[in-house]
Amino acid sequence: MPPRGGSGARTAPPNPSGGAVATPGVRPAPVSPPSTRSLLTLGVEEEFLLVDARTFELAAKAATVLADADDGSGTMHMEATRFQVESASPIARTADEMHGQLLRLRRGFTEAAAARGCRLVASGTPVLRRLDEPVLADEPRRHVQRARFGEMTDTFVDCGCHVHVGTLDLDEAVRAADHLRPWLPTLIALGANSPFKDGADTGHASWRTVAGSVWPCSGIPPRMRTPERYLESLETLISTGTIMDAKMVYWDARPSMTWPTLEIRAPDVAMSVEEAVLQAVLARALVKASLRAHEQGLPVPAVRDEVLAPARWRAARDGLEGQALDPRTAELVPAHALLDDLVVHLDDELREAGDLDYVDATLARLRRDGCGAHRQRKVFEERGRFTDVVRYLADVTEARER
Repeated sequence: MPPRGGSGARTAPPNPSGGAVATPGVRPAPVSPPSTRSLLTLGVEEEFLLVDARTFELAAKAATVLADADDGSGTMHMEATRFQVESASPIARTADEMHGQLLRLRRGFTEAAAARGCRLVASGTPVLRRLDEPVLADEPRRHVQRARFGEMTDTFVDCGCHVHVGTLDLDEAVRAADHLRPWLPTLIALGANSPFKDGADTGHASWRTVAGSVWPCSGIPPRMRTPERYLESLETLISTGTIMDAKMVYWDARPSMTWPTLEIRAPDVAMSVEEAVLQAVLARALVKASLRAHEQGLPVPAVRDEVLAPARWRAARDGLEGQALDPRTAELVPAHALLDDLVVHLDDELREAGDLDYVDATLARLRRDGCGAHRQRKVFEERGRFTDVVRYLADVTEARER
């Protein structure tokens, strides 16, 4: 069963302490095996843009492309807007397995898009867009969101890579999220793939991260501490009208509403399958390390929110090619150095899962070629046209260019 954060109705979960908690839109907290098990599972959701194959502007053909591509397996879905489709992989246990699944799903969308005169594009923001078209999909939920949140819904055009790590009960998901918070900006820098928006350079490597910060439940998640406190926070947010339901919690990491997983939502959609798999195995290792730290009685890292917020922004601005704010020391360091620290921090977990060689090889290519944002800008500098940037993105997304 693929991990999903879709639009179906949710039921209130049982309170981990025994009583019922009437919080709509939150998944049940299933009993799972101990977190010391050898391997956690993976699932990846990828959001894509559709562009016209001739003009390379956004194409409002998501419904027809999805209808052509959907094979009934539950792995292909509509997103919030008329320009997007989403894949949700089946559960995987190895990097190779996940790579094959993501490649298959991208090819399915690529073929369906081509039949409708479109290309599939993995970019965190649209490089080119016709601004006179309606944005949201024609669905009841989207009409309600537009009425309540207005122009904020324009940020829904942006695309992310969401990694589900399981199987976790709600207590494990909350504990893991608290421990891994300091590393979320590094995942943003690694996955930065949205320097352009609507025919202009934003001055940031991940404009999606910045634009999405307008939502009240975005950014680094607060320390949740216990499942009870997490559920109480959701109930307050919903009852005050801050969000419609738990699906509108857009934190960079959150317990999934539907599946027994922790969902890491920090990075932009990856330009290549290899980078998406890299995000997945790093996320799994982070969750594993966090659970292990909790079991060993280690305290949650003492990082201040007033440092995490600018660290997140700095990651969004610089990507991998600039400076990063180290949340542990509140000092600027090269982004690559902080990424190296992350890999060292996760050495045991990556070795245990058999992922260390994959991580080393993929990071070596990124150190050579740059993150997605750097590569997009390089194409624009060399060719001078945004249409060439979108063509390049489509070629890499569709595995026609490495």
